Amino acid sequence: MADWLAALDRRAELRAKAGLTRRLHPRAAGEAVTDLAGNDYLGLATHPEVTAAAARALSAYGLGATGSRLVRGSTDAHHALEDALAGWIGTDRALVFSSGYLANIGALRALVQPRTLLVSDAHNHASLIDGCRISGAETVVTAHADVTAVAAALAVAPDRPAVVVTESVFSVDGDLAPLAELHAVARRYGALLLVDDAHALGVTGPAGAGAVAAAGLAGQPDVVVTATLSKALGGAGGLVAGPAEFVRHLVETGRTFIFDTALPPAVAAGVHTAVGLARAGDPLRAELAARAAFAVRRLREAGLPVSAPDAAVISVTAPGPEAATTWAADCRDRGVAVGCFRPPSTPDTRSRLRLTLNVGVPRADFERALEVIVECAP
Repeated sequence: MADWLAALDRRAELRAKAGLTRRLHPRAAGEAVTDLAGNDYLGLATHPEVTAAAARALSAYGLGATGSRLVRGSTDAHHALEDALAGWIGTDRALVFSSGYLANIGALRALVQPRTLLVSDAHNHASLIDGCRISGAETVVTAHADVTAVAAALAVAPDRPAVVVTESVFSVDGDLAPLAELHAVARRYGALLLVDDAHALGVTGPAGAGAVAAAGLAGQPDVVVTATLSKALGGAGGLVAGPAEFVRHLVETGRTFIFDTALPPAVAAGVHTAVGLARAGDPLRAELAARAAFAVRRLREAGLPVSAPDAAVISVTAPGPEAATTWAADCRDRGVAVGCFRPPSTPDTRSRLRLTLNVGVPRADFERALEVIVECAP
């Protein structure tokens, strides 16, 4: 009976030798750490208007939604949030899920019909990869941000339904997909385009409406947008937005929507307030862009290999997984939290620190954090 546990121990030992051990690091409320690891880009998670809205809904509705959306889990807070998101993103409708992961899986599964071909970027997030796998459809993985490769994959299956699957701002290196070009190729071959706009919503585009809107694709009938509510909006949950017919299809058939307990109403209400703040947040986005440019300049001056960010994600290459782990730990010991990404979380086997910028961090603390990163570099 213990053989399976011994096997797990052996696998843990192998991960440790490869520098791939992962550990939980609980944080206390009000922890005195400069956060360059979380995704609260606009600093809205603790905004007083956001927390007040959540508190009012918590008092009115209670802790949880108490059921799935089709049973008792749909509240006025959910529907108000969905209307606000659709109006902001520029789609017919939006549907809120309990997580971005489930939103991606649900959207991909709902887009697949018999003989569908999925064309997926090699750097896509795990939720998109798992969505492709769970859908059961044939999936072709194309080189990162390679429009020519996408066109070639679609050209060999001209009579099949197809979906091009991509992030907008990629979650590891922070680079922007060529969305307009991908859409043009998809439309040429009669394919749909699914864009995970998680790291762009609130950060880029007109009034922060995201990279899809910035590319002029908002409301296009052959484009489906997914995103999380846990990044620039500072909350939790996920969304799928697109044509009304597709959202109706999700409500009626989407397993990750139908059979999952709904997002807590307090979170929905808080995120709804965050949407309004994000739409009016051009000064926050300007500060975020200025910090990204400053960080890249400072880290490059120190001789560190740094990505050129298109939003608020900065990737700094480490010599290897163990070096990345030590680097992140040394930063944490000096009061700076950074992301540490190693295989298999990275799509190209490179280990790196990932810095995610947050305008809620005081500017002086942000600049000091960059100095700590430089001083702790391997």
